[in-house]
Parts: sequence; C-alpha cells; structure tokens
Amino acid sequence: MSNTSIKITSEKLNLDKCYEFVTDDSCGGIVAFVGTVRNSTQKKEVIQLEFSTYQTMAIKEMQYIAEVALKKFSIKKIAIHHAEGMLQIGDIPVIIVVSAPHRKAAFEACEFAIDTLKETVPIWKKEHFSDGEVWVNAHP
Repeated sequence: MSNTSIKITSEKLNLDKCYEFVTDDSCGGIVAFVGTVRNSTQKKEVIQLEFSTYQTMAIKEMQYIAEVALKKFSIKKIAIHHAEGMLQIGDIPVIIVVSAPHRKAAFEACEFAIDTLKETVPIWKKEHFSDGEVWVNAHP
C-alpha cells in the first residue's frame, strides 16, 4: 500500500478522504493544512480564483515533495491534493494532511509540503476582481 496520495482535480477536494488515507494506528499525530479562497488581496476584493496546472509535471513535483517529506521528517503518510479550474470564495484549492508517530514531525512535514508546493509546483493562480483579473504568479 502506498504512503502517498497525490491528486490534481477539477472536482471538489475532500478533507475527510485525505484524513482517512493518512490515518494509521502507529501514528499519534495528524496535521492538516486546508487552503481556502479568501475574498480579498491586500488591495482589492476578489470575486473568484482560477487555477491552471501543467498537470503531468505538477503531479511529479507533488510526488517528489511527498517523498522528501517522508524521508526528511519520519512521517508515515502524506496526502497532497490540489484543485484546478475556477473556485469561488470559501472553496478549497489545496489540502495537505500528514500523519506521524509524533506531532512535531507531522507539523514540520506539513509546513514543508505547502511551502515547497507554492515554490516549485507548476500551478498558477489568477485572481478575478469586479474590474479585471491578474495572474498572481508566472503565467502558465
């Protein structure tokens, strides 16, 4: 059985499925990060977000992040799921859930995974406003 669950989908992400995947009797800690679409940036009101991916490369990078986290932090399992397409305020674009025998490893691995995902995975975000739109990071 695999100890990683990597997914990019246009369907609604499911925290319960990620939690169920990482649950293990040998683990005393499960940590989850759930990113949500907020209604504003520093300067403008956001109406919705759009996520575009280079899916083949993104899946490989997410798998690599998971494998590094497994080795570096002595965790048991990790789920990294990301949405693509148009998302509304309150929707969930990313879920990362980690289980480990001890809580500190789970916290550190979860933080490592989200920070590294945002830096290295080819997923691009476009913010939509009432008066236009802007790519937040490099264009796809």
